[in-house]
Amino acid sequence: MNLLDRIKDDMFGLERGIANVVPGYKGYKQKELRREADKLLRDTIVSRMRTVKTQLDGLQQELIGAGKIDLLDETGSAATQLQMFIDRVRTAAYGYGGFFDAVRIKEDDLDRVYQFDAALLDYAERIEGAIDRARTGIHGEDLRAHVLMVRDLAREANATFDDRREVMTGAFDIGSSASPEL
Repeated sequence: MNLLDRIKDDMFGLERGIANVVPGYKGYKQKELRREADKLLRDTIVSRMRTVKTQLDGLQQELIGAGKIDLLDETGSAATQLQMFIDRVRTAAYGYGGFFDAVRIKEDDLDRVYQFDAALLDYAERIEGAIDRARTGIHGEDLRAHVLMVRDLAREANATFDDRREVMTGAFDIGSSASPEL
């Protein structure tokens, strides 16, 4: 059961009664539930990415301890990219479409935004894995490649997040061949 389904199940009896009696309320409430599920999902992404950022900070300290100062520019770049991603996800619009808004978000589009944001969560695992590989290979020959992978994944997460605006306007089709491979 995904987050949206859990929120729907938690809807109080009075709201369910209103949804059955007041015309238009059910559709309005469904949109609000989708928005809330997406906000909770983005909060989860931010939390996971903060944990990953802490791990990246630890990798930087290990690199200093191992005398691998030449890789600090790359890890610093990765840290900057990761923090930017965290800030962007944390402050992103969650599809509000009030009566006077210039852009109205439809329910199907809200579902696509939720699916897109769910796919963003995968970056936490991918970056975390790259950090782990760099930490275990801190004295190995592939260390530079592992550190560059961390940096590149952090950049890719930001580039993928750029596509979110297209998802918000309904121009981006998650199922199309143009969707990002996560």
